[in-house]
Amino acid sequence: MSSLAGFWVVAAVFTTVTAYATIPTPLYPLYQAQDRFPVPIITLIFAAFAVGVVFSLFFIGHVSDWAGRRRMTMIAVATSALAAIVFLTWNAVPGLVVGRFVDGVSVGTLTAAATAHLAELRRSARPNETAVIAASVAGAANLGGLALGPLIGGLFAEFLPDPLELPHAVFLVLFVAWLPVILLVPETIDPTKDRPAYRPQRLAFPPGGGSAFAAAGVGAAASFALFALFTSLAPTFMHQTFRVTDPLADGAAVFAVFGAAALAQIVLVGVAQRTQLTIAVVCFAVGLAAIAVGALLPALPLFLVGGIIGGAAAGIMFRAAIASAAALARPDRRGETLALLFLIAYTGLVVPVLLVGVSLAFVGEITVLLVFTAFVLVATVGAGVVMRGHSAPATARAQRQGSSGADHGQDSAPSAGTPTD
Repeated sequence: MSSLAGFWVVAAVFTTVTAYATIPTPLYPLYQAQDRFPVPIITLIFAAFAVGVVFSLFFIGHVSDWAGRRRMTMIAVATSALAAIVFLTWNAVPGLVVGRFVDGVSVGTLTAAATAHLAELRRSARPNETAVIAASVAGAANLGGLALGPLIGGLFAEFLPDPLELPHAVFLVLFVAWLPVILLVPETIDPTKDRPAYRPQRLAFPPGGGSAFAAAGVGAAASFALFALFTSLAPTFMHQTFRVTDPLADGAAVFAVFGAAALAQIVLVGVAQRTQLTIAVVCFAVGLAAIAVGALLPALPLFLVGGIIGGAAAGIMFRAAIASAAALARPDRRGETLALLFLIAYTGLVVPVLLVGVSLAFVGEITVLLVFTAFVLVATVGAGVVMRGHSAPATARAQRQGSSGADHGQDSAPSAGTPTD
């Protein structure tokens, strides 16, 4: 198989694995009805996925640097297959927690390996091409898969039988089918070289980074919190606040939020970072206000439009946070600095949504949602303003170069399109 063909195979595998990661989103109400568990359990199940991603990113993800990209991709796909088997054979709450953790391990393992593999395969096939192409495909495969998953899950629940079993069975077949194809993809790492002693992924705070890095971390964490809210609890709000009980509508809502994030990253890839941050701050303010007002009225179209605008803002903010952290880092510690940024970001993925889930047991969903949107608004606008102040005016060309540098600097860290479950 040529490097170019291998590039597209890895992109397709990446999309398949990330799509499966969000398949359960519109199915949570069905699991809840089946086992009669409260809303906080949904956030626990979601958190198990995020914990699995963090675990693999910092204990497994960087192993592809010496064990080989292809080998770790196959291990990640096999792990996703294992998660599907867990869902098929053990769909009680403990099984859902275990299955989501295992799937998180798969996504974290593949994110690091596939992002680096795509860059290396593209460099081999198109040596004179800008690295932005490979980075954009990696981001599109990642965020695009996360966007497609809820829509696919909603379609299964709406039109096909056994929605709690059939999606997992279909994806299990896909994962098994991908394994022999991945064997044909060219390896870009020589696994026969001397292997270093194993160590977890190192973390590094950029010297002199101070408020700029702190702002990047807050912006990334708050952006992830918005993704987490829609991925875990959007169906609950749709059912309880807007009286919408259609799984396809649940999936389409989450699809729109992630799709907006992916599209915004692609459209603005050549725009100066200061301009991107201005757009992100404005979109966060407008989007979060629309979410809050839409929930208060209640007005579902306004709520969804707010989610789409907020999703676009989160995609822009997260990519800008990566670029800021990469610019602050020492060249020889860039991967370690980005790893620290992702650790902070995934804290935003887990902690706020767990607090939301617990709060829903004691306070009404409207009050909880208003407090959440106010928190995310303050965090993202504040972080965006600080990041913009530390970002020197740049031409579109300089921004593209900075974006390329960020993506090259994270071979052992996830790509700009890894927000979530």
